[in-house]
Amino acid sequence: MGSAAAPRRVSRQAARLLADTPAIAEAHFRAEAEPYDALTRPGGYLNLGTAENRLLWDLLDGRLAQLAPMTEATARYAPLHGTAVLRGRVAALLSATVGTPLDAEDLVVISGATGALDAIASVLCDPGEAIVVPSPYYGAFDTDLGGRSGARILPAPLDPADGFRLTAAAVDRALRRAREEGITVRAVALSSPSNPIGEVHPPEVLAELLRVVREHDVDLVSDEIYAHAVFGPQAFTSAADPAVNPDWAGRTHVVWGFAKDFGLPGLKTGVLHTRDPRVREAARALAYFAPVSTATQHTLAELLADPEWVASFLAEGRRRLGSSYGHLTGLLEAYGIPYAPAGAGFSVWLDLGRWLPGAGFTGEELLWRELFEKAKVSILPGGAFRSPEPGWFRLCHTVDAPLVAEAVRRIAAHLGLSPQAGPQPTT
Repeated sequence: MGSAAAPRRVSRQAARLLADTPAIAEAHFRAEAEPYDALTRPGGYLNLGTAENRLLWDLLDGRLAQLAPMTEATARYAPLHGTAVLRGRVAALLSATVGTPLDAEDLVVISGATGALDAIASVLCDPGEAIVVPSPYYGAFDTDLGGRSGARILPAPLDPADGFRLTAAAVDRALRRAREEGITVRAVALSSPSNPIGEVHPPEVLAELLRVVREHDVDLVSDEIYAHAVFGPQAFTSAADPAVNPDWAGRTHVVWGFAKDFGLPGLKTGVLHTRDPRVREAARALAYFAPVSTATQHTLAELLADPEWVASFLAEGRRRLGSSYGHLTGLLEAYGIPYAPAGAGFSVWLDLGRWLPGAGFTGEELLWRELFEKAKVSILPGGAFRSPEPGWFRLCHTVDAPLVAEAVRRIAAHLGLSPQAGPQPTT
């Protein structure tokens, strides 16, 4: 008998990607395979670890059904960086959001915000060069920004005592430290509004950040995937808004997509906006490897064809987000579970530090596994977001209110908490 075949060798790049599979993806698919149902699977998983907005389908269903079906034209090749019609309509939408007219020629449509982040990192960085990111940050940034580009991600830790609010000083420290260590930094990247905190960055903070970025002569990448998901009192300001960015627009690159604001993550359509012609052309070339289907682009262009419907849809989406957030925070307060207040996004940043069964991030991972395996609740640990302090968890609340209530009840029961006296939240 012949000997068993040796495991196939893969490239160093492939091995690195396999080793860096985001915890977000692994937990999501396990939880989705056995979902909770009050009647048919009461012991199933409650997935509050995935930032999907499942509150909008009733608003989208009828609208999508009205759109024209696929034709021969939508089954054919189209420009791989996006059709002129879709780029034009996205430019019109984002011009109002950014606060200045955007040229559709400066947009690159690509497969998801992940594709846009991968493209901009690959254009800006050679392998081993760095991108500074305020932390905690979206857990997949490590892969999105560094997985194929080979860029190093350098966290700029934010202060837990200040609610992890973005400060230019934290970014400045990280940039100066990198220079002292001989590391070449090409960009600063951030999520705005922030993920996982849900902070809507004030304009004065963005202006100061841009001053620091300009001083260090690096680019700014602003992931604004939650730009229209603001429900709190602080209005959204884009990093490309001339009011905060009068001098660095050519070195500022904005990422947006349909996954969050429109609740359509499965359509995998992201957008990169850049005013730098060389960056734009390079990103267009990279879109060759991750294009969006012509039919999908046609559907999304038709979805944006009625500006009144779009404005009404986004307004109702914000209202529902605010209601969902209020429901969750009412439950957390009833059980005495602390959290960082949010003004945007789909999640709340929970402080479970006092209940860790062990020290540091080891204890945090133990609690995460206990909640997942015993309570059957999927939320994500702060370590997955490069939190500078252990004990924080991201809980996404944009699912049906009874599912949120059951998840919080299970978490509280695992922590040994009972509802406190006083008004109880309603669904």
